[in-house]
Amino acid sequence: MHYKLLRNPLKLIALISLPWVFIAGCSDNGTDTLTDKGTLMVKLTDAPFPIEQVDQAHIGIFKIEIRQTDEQDGNPFRTVWAGDTTLNFMELRNGITAYLPPVELPVGSFDMVRIYVDSAVITLKDGSIFDMKVPSGAQTGIKVFIKPAIEVAGGLTAELLLDFDMNKSFVVQGNPHTPAGIKGFIFKPVIRAVNQSAAGRFEGLVSDTADAPLANAMVWAEQDSVVATAFTDSSGYYALVGMPIGTYDLYATKTEYDTISVSDAVITAANRTEHNFILIQQ
Repeated sequence: MHYKLLRNPLKLIALISLPWVFIAGCSDNGTDTLTDKGTLMVKLTDAPFPIEQVDQAHIGIFKIEIRQTDEQDGNPFRTVWAGDTTLNFMELRNGITAYLPPVELPVGSFDMVRIYVDSAVITLKDGSIFDMKVPSGAQTGIKVFIKPAIEVAGGLTAELLLDFDMNKSFVVQGNPHTPAGIKGFIFKPVIRAVNQSAAGRFEGLVSDTADAPLANAMVWAEQDSVVATAFTDSSGYYALVGMPIGTYDLYATKTEYDTISVSDAVITAANRTEHNFILIQQ
């Protein structure tokens, strides 16, 4: 599998400038120079799946394509990665990302990706396995707009984040809070494509009034509707990565605790915005 896991995706910006990284790419001929080609780094992460009974959530991806803005002749999509990778998105939480080898692209603007998915499997902690049908993902790919469009410049590296929202992508059949439990899942992939040059991240800690960290507390960001969601780890840490520049309302809550909110939380490009929450038990 050609991917690595990083706790801090922003560190990748420094890593990809090293000469040895530019080993993957494509060229139509031998005349290309650094001024005609730029490099695209594709990373994948997940808006964490909140059901505590789930142990693993595997999605198989075999190709990713990108479309150059306003290119209409023939097939406007270019392959930026092809292979056979299965990722456990339960491991891609709170800023941990998987990234694919960088690829060279012509200088220009790119506004859409197409992701080909051929498998989706959920494994529960009790050992139950649910193998789901993939609706057209393997044949036509899942098309996702990049907002704002990503700009590839000569000799430089652009960064695209694909955020799989597990909470929305796997629709639970049955009630996990009753003895009958989970009956199955329906796979309806929901993905954000984020231009990292125009995005930052929220991060922080969630604790109770005794300053004890709260695991599995839900934190989310809204702009009229929910943009991204995270769940805290065992240390109470959360991260909402790939947040487009702008102002958000942040919320944090947990079962048996009140919901706490922060208004007018601002994201600036390539920066971290820290907000800690103290939840009051009901």
